[in-house]
Amino acid sequence: MKPKIIEEKPIPMAELKKELDSIKKEDEELNFRANKTDEYLSQMTKLSSKKAEELKGKLEGLNISRLKDEFIVKIIDTLPGTVDELRVLLQGYIVSINQADMKKIVELVKEYKPKK
Repeated sequence: MKPKIIEEKPIPMAELKKELDSIKKEDEELNFRANKTDEYLSQMTKLSSKKAEELKGKLEGLNISRLKDEFIVKIIDTLPGTVDELRVLLQGYIVSINQADMKKIVELVKEYKPKK
């Protein structure tokens, strides 16, 4: 029997890490691909799933009409620190967000960016 895809939606890396951790608790061991993904996420995830979810809610709360879920997830995963970094991040998509909204996004992200 072939699995049926019910829904496709982007999720932040922190949420995926949380899901893998819960699978690891249930099954005690991950398969090869899941293990590699877990290793990658351990190195690359910058926020906890709780902080990522909080940031997602606040980004959605900005009510920027062109800011889709996939853009929000990408912002959470990369945490751009400047308007230029955000602009580069969004260049891969067909979206135009004005300068004032970009500044709002960056200021919000700076609150969540881990201190070095």
